[in-house]
Amino acid sequence: MARQRTPEGPPPAPAVQKLRVRYAKRGRLRFSSTRDFQRALERALRRAGVPMAYSAGFHPHPKISYANAAPTGTASEAEYFEISVTDRVEPESVRAALDEALPDGLDVLEVVEAGPGSLADRLEASDWVMEFRGVEQGELQRAVDGLLARERAEVTRMFKTGPKTFDVRGAVVSLSTAASDQPGCAILRVVVRHTTPAVRPDDVLTALRAETELAPPTPPLVTRLAQGPLQPATAGVADPLAADKGGAGA
Repeated sequence: MARQRTPEGPPPAPAVQKLRVRYAKRGRLRFSSTRDFQRALERALRRAGVPMAYSAGFHPHPKISYANAAPTGTASEAEYFEISVTDRVEPESVRAALDEALPDGLDVLEVVEAGPGSLADRLEASDWVMEFRGVEQGELQRAVDGLLARERAEVTRMFKTGPKTFDVRGAVVSLSTAASDQPGCAILRVVVRHTTPAVRPDDVLTALRAETELAPPTPPLVTRLAQGPLQPATAGVADPLAADKGGAGA
């Protein structure tokens, strides 16, 4: 039997603190993929001098955990990741240094020390806004009314394992429309539960098209405003970092 090899050298320094980070994807950077962000983040962490903790083994990698990233092409004000560090740091100092090291459009908004519990478990729902240029509010409202009146609204999307059909309506917590300041432009606000498979903004748009043949002349501009604990009484989304900051709403 072959002998099992073990890595040479001392083991990696232990993690002494975990940080939770909220960042935004804005402007042209909304087209960056999760992999693009991961590469940019690791470079920025090194430039910012953050004392990252690493895994053991032959191929150590930074102890970073990414949570429920927005689809490529959508902007977001509420993306999250966690990182473990080998020395205790001041979260605000890390926020400023990391924000400076990342490119414009990937903006670090908040860093807190992680408290008990799982961040991923707190991300129960997302609040999205979709801006439809060339669509009147009345046209969009008719599609919304039709979708809300249904018990199920199935769409089919291609996955790595092949096409899969799933229900969009069950994930929708609320849908509302508003007129934009720009003529001929309507706004859709949608709160969706995080389900498996995840219901994305383009799935909601597919379901709306099925109601009234809604056909925007250009793809809507989509932004995630928040993700976190679902508030059933208000159909809102709370701050997932509130408990880490000593507040409520975890």
